[in-house]
Amino acid sequence: MRLNGKVALITGSARGQGAAAARRFAAEGARVVITDVLDEKGKELAAELGAEYCHLDVSSEESWAEAIALTTSAFGDITVLVNNAGVLHFSALAETTLADYRRVIGINQVGTFLGMRAVVPSMRRAGGGSIVNVSSVEGLGGMPYLVAYTASKFAIRGMTKVAAMELGQHGIRVNSVHPGAIDTPMVSEALGRPIDVSPIGKKLALRRIGQPEDVANVVLFLAGDESAYCTGGEFVVDGGATATHALS
Repeated sequence: MRLNGKVALITGSARGQGAAAARRFAAEGARVVITDVLDEKGKELAAELGAEYCHLDVSSEESWAEAIALTTSAFGDITVLVNNAGVLHFSALAETTLADYRRVIGINQVGTFLGMRAVVPSMRRAGGGSIVNVSSVEGLGGMPYLVAYTASKFAIRGMTKVAAMELGQHGIRVNSVHPGAIDTPMVSEALGRPIDVSPIGKKLALRRIGQPEDVANVVLFLAGDESAYCTGGEFVVDGGATATHALS
């Protein structure tokens, strides 16, 4: 029970990486609040895990206030926040509309900022906590046709370090996780058609696409006390994608 006594709020956790983290957290003793805009899936998972569900638009200050209030009312002060919610948008730089750019930034970047800011009072009352911000390998290096997504994930990486420096004195640790190619619906949904991502795995050192559980295991480590001396760090979960460079 590595998270026994922890109160965790996980964004974008109705499916994919967020749902995998919610399952791991619940199995390890955490009291979990699942948040998403996919209400039906979120409620089903919450019922399965004995967790709470809250509708959360991460780009909205009001929605964050409601999620914090629900969590503290149900379980007490928050000690773990996982900023996992995110969207992907493919388009060439010259063809990216301002509206599409702002949508990605609003969810991925602004959502992470609002989440970190929102939980600080609760974590301070609790005497500390752990914030895990899900960035990406696109927060470490650029990818063509992902200008908005890459910008948002680099921003998350930077905000994580600022927050770690400011909040460490309150016992609040802040780290970023950088997944590579993970088998979730995100790519297919962004392109509007089913995509077989398995060929990408052949290019990686581990010769496979990652699974949501691969990311959840690293998030679990950062949420718990085993990572008590880790803050401001970047934890890559990419099968070796960033171990090489374009000339390899």
